[in-house]
Amino acid sequence: MELQLQSRHVSWRTPDWSAAAVAGLAAGAVLMVLDLCWPLVFGNGDPWATSHKIAALLLGQQALHSSGLDLGVVAAALLIHYTLGVFSGLVIGIAIAGLRCEGSLAMTQVIGYVFGVVVYFVNFYVLAALFPWFQEMRGEATFLGQLAFGVCAAEVYRRLNRRPVAA
Repeated sequence: MELQLQSRHVSWRTPDWSAAAVAGLAAGAVLMVLDLCWPLVFGNGDPWATSHKIAALLLGQQALHSSGLDLGVVAAALLIHYTLGVFSGLVIGIAIAGLRCEGSLAMTQVIGYVFGVVVYFVNFYVLAALFPWFQEMRGEATFLGQLAFGVCAAEVYRRLNRRPVAA
């Protein structure tokens, strides 16, 4: 008896780049709304505090010494936030296409959750060594926000993807 083994050829799938970029922008918008609303809902701070912390990456630590609505700070924060959002959307698009799970709601959600967890730990533990003002953002609300970002980006990508779904 002859046994034949078929090698399974693994090929790279190119993501739908525009869907991935839009997914990152949409998820970034969701995260920004959460960042603005949670301090108001839970009554524990300035809704613009996150914008000041993000803007400090570009403007320097002097952005941390002001509070409230400052258009320069908000503009810098938006630039950074949405640039990172698009980059994150592209990474999620690569993961979903690479794993060939564009048609699976469950798998795209798993990828989104995993991405959210990884981004949370990288941003608020690894990068916080360089930018210590992010350490004070560690916590449940920020963690849930990152999970929401990841799941939202993955789901928007899945819905907007125009590439043929893998068999």
